Amino acid sequence: MFMSSDKKTILIAEDEKPMALILERKLKLSGFEVKVTHDGEKALATIAEGGIDLVILDLIMPKLNGFGVLEAMKKQKLKMPVIVLSNLSQDEDEARVKELGASAFFIKSNVSMEQVVKIVKYCLKIKD
Repeated sequence: MFMSSDKKTILIAEDEKPMALILERKLKLSGFEVKVTHDGEKALATIAEGGIDLVILDLIMPKLNGFGVLEAMKKQKLKMPVIVLSNLSQDEDEARVKELGASAFFIKSNVSMEQVVKIVKYCLKIKD
């Protein structure tokens, strides 16, 4: 574990509450601070407040979708790793999120919570 002052804060922007809860629990057990929002507008507002080290972003959300969040972050020059977890599995969706600055793109059904934690640590350059 790392010291509490070194705790990284992860924002989970996910409208499927059971999925958000599982991610939140797994990340907290792995030593992260976690904030959760269920729509894109709240996600952007939370990012704008500062203190977020990494975003786990769903693409299909109410109010503002994940593409909109990525576009707004790019416009506002908000630099932080973004891991997209989506049920959209089209190659063009993956290409578009990468173009908009996402660090990684995963299909929810193809990735385990352990893998998500590993990816988060990798993006934040945290050694196990």
